Amino acid sequence: MLTILNRIIVSNMYLNHQKGLPRLPVPPLRETCERYLSCLEPIVTVDELKHTKQLMKEFLKEGGDGEKLQRSLERKACTTDNWVSWWDRRAHRCISLGTVVRNHRQHNGFYPDVSPFTAFSETLSSDTPSSICSETLPVQYMRGEPLCMMQYFRALSSCRVPGRKTDSLVFHAKNSNGPRHITVAQNSQFFTVEVYHSDGTPITADQLCVQLQRICNSSLETNAEHVGILTTLRRDAWYKYYNKLVQDPSNKKSVSAIERSICVLCLDKAIPRTYEKYSGFEPLQVLHGGGSQWNSANRWFDKSLQFIVGEDGTCGFNMLHAIIDGTPCMALSDYITSSMKKPQMMESPVALLPMPQKLHFNITPDIKTAIEEAKQSIDKHAQDLDLRVLVFNHFGKKIPKAHQISPDAFIQMAIQLAYYRIHQQCCASYEAASMRLFKKGRLGVILSTSSASAAFVKSFDDPKKQNSDKRNLLENAIKVHTWNTNMEIRGRTTFGHFLALKVQAIENSIPMPDIYTDTSLDKAFNFLLSTSQVSFKASCLACAVPEKLNVYDFCYSVTSDDFTFVVSAWKSCKENNVVRLIQTLEDTLLDMKMLLEETKLESDGST
Repeated sequence: MLTILNRIIVSNMYLNHQKGLPRLPVPPLRETCERYLSCLEPIVTVDELKHTKQLMKEFLKEGGDGEKLQRSLERKACTTDNWVSWWDRRAHRCISLGTVVRNHRQHNGFYPDVSPFTAFSETLSSDTPSSICSETLPVQYMRGEPLCMMQYFRALSSCRVPGRKTDSLVFHAKNSNGPRHITVAQNSQFFTVEVYHSDGTPITADQLCVQLQRICNSSLETNAEHVGILTTLRRDAWYKYYNKLVQDPSNKKSVSAIERSICVLCLDKAIPRTYEKYSGFEPLQVLHGGGSQWNSANRWFDKSLQFIVGEDGTCGFNMLHAIIDGTPCMALSDYITSSMKKPQMMESPVALLPMPQKLHFNITPDIKTAIEEAKQSIDKHAQDLDLRVLVFNHFGKKIPKAHQISPDAFIQMAIQLAYYRIHQQCCASYEAASMRLFKKGRLGVILSTSSASAAFVKSFDDPKKQNSDKRNLLENAIKVHTWNTNMEIRGRTTFGHFLALKVQAIENSIPMPDIYTDTSLDKAFNFLLSTSQVSFKASCLACAVPEKLNVYDFCYSVTSDDFTFVVSAWKSCKENNVVRLIQTLEDTLLDMKMLLEETKLESDGST
């Protein structure tokens, strides 16, 4: 554990690193507008595109609305660390995000080969928490350039608090009197455990195990209030009941203890497992707890970080997307896993450990009614969520790389082709991109669907097309996607820029330009495929919940020898079928590999 002096020294180094990061640039106006029109081509009609181009011409004319909004945004960029942060706030703190399952994205990691108590105990007793809180985690790099590390130190001792219009994010770790306790949930009851001694040193892993065993012994009573399930309510309903709940002094004290804690450890009951094809019961347990009869009340979903440990060995964590994105989340998972050591149990000075404190709640009749409402709601959404895991082990990134093709772009084209084979149409698709090369950078939006990708997917199953033509269309589509990816990572964000201009009109009371009331705008950004490559070193999976009813969500990882996909959708959307899409994707990847091999043979034979 670092001393206070070392923390200050390294913290200053960290702050210097952050100060040295560039601000996100404002892309050229005409470039963004041209890229916007390009993304419309495969998903709107000819007449719609013609109409939009006319509106865009008016928007871009000299001295027009576009120039005014661009100048306004450029002025804002000069005084703001990251001008695209408006989208982050609206996307993750708006009331319309609703329940934790349907409308609020969570990222998760799993440690299937690590003893649950050991995993958590070793994590808390390692340097991980102090490294995060004192901002001493090793700086990460991408392509030799340092990345923004702001998301990490905000991950601990933080939470969201429901508000009337928007939630607020509260970070307690930066206070001079920072939290020294964690919250432990078991049998839908909450306890606090002090994890630091008075001298600032953490308790040991075996001491923490003693405390957890104490909780397991004392939580067998069945008078649980199930208060945690209230955090799954729609945000407007939760705001209403939250204010009623904290009117009671005892309730307010208990809620504050949870909100201020370093993190929440959820000790779950084992959930009966189903063994359907592509079954994903572990991700589902970590996402929503399995419903009210299992572990959904054994959570406080407003906390930034929840470790989930099941009786059957299921182990993972659930993090608020408002705080941290998928890639840093998995990097944190790797960091925690690499920090853990083999436990050496020993006699612990139990007498020196204060007893865990149970948090009590006084439940009024209206709060009890809200709890029952939340149970019904979470059960409905838990049953509606369909999540499957495909471990594609026929080949990995070695194959596309052998053909000088980007593995990520190869997968993106496979996903679009699989969707087209099922629905016989192209849809708006995006891939998340890290923008952490810039100060306070979060996620960018790579517009994956293009005229090039549409030409490829429409030609692939056309028997009139030659393989060489299909190969050329594939390479062109990959070239466009790779270019879009590089543009996004370097700050030339089409989605963020185009909508930021709209926000400028709202913030400056400028009449909304016609281009933003055009029906094509909804089609352009109505993403039906939400995708993200999340790399990791440990044995983990990443998963997320679709933000809208008709969306497929893809989280995938790439290794030399295989690809792993975690795909989710809502069963109540009759047009979507996760199992069918996964099966089609598996066939599609094999078909695309065959195309590469056959065209290579044809090329080799002609020379």
